Amino acid sequence: MSPPTPARSVGAQGHYAGSVSRFLAFVIDMAVSTGVFTLALAGISYAVQIVTGKHVSWNRQDIAVTVIFVAWEFFYFGYSWAMSGRTPGMAVLGVRVLRADGTAIDPWRGVVRALVFPLSFLLFGLGFLGILVQREHRALHDLIAGTAVVYSWDARAARLRFLARQAELPPGPAPASPLAGDAGAAAER
Repeated sequence: MSPPTPARSVGAQGHYAGSVSRFLAFVIDMAVSTGVFTLALAGISYAVQIVTGKHVSWNRQDIAVTVIFVAWEFFYFGYSWAMSGRTPGMAVLGVRVLRADGTAIDPWRGVVRALVFPLSFLLFGLGFLGILVQREHRALHDLIAGTAVVYSWDARAARLRFLARQAELPPGPAPASPLAGDAGAAAER
């Protein structure tokens, strides 16, 4: 399979995301999802205490809390991948999930990816080995769901597009550069 091309996906730059970017995105996502879950539990505890006057405490060893947390994680990742092809952590690091052929993923593919994602962990982490050894950097859950993770932005390409637009402007007085600051005003005097 060839890397995704801009003709197939305008946002993708055609480079498969590496292990460090993917791992950092996962760490950010786990911090965000755990924080949101913790705040939700605190809000529920506060509301119950206001309404009933009884204090509710949540224990990590409680099976109900564990089941709700696991369900929340499936929802967090599955919904994010199904709706936009990226989680908040992936958006921060500029990576996106696409189909293996480079087109946008279908919502069901995002859900499938979330459901099979734990397999990569349950196999003693061997499911992630493909990220390190394959040219396409696809983990087990990517292979099963038919997805790939690519970089979705390129600062150098954006700068070149900006320069090309500037070159196409009609001749006339040069627009003041925001970086020039007071130096441009001083030169006019």
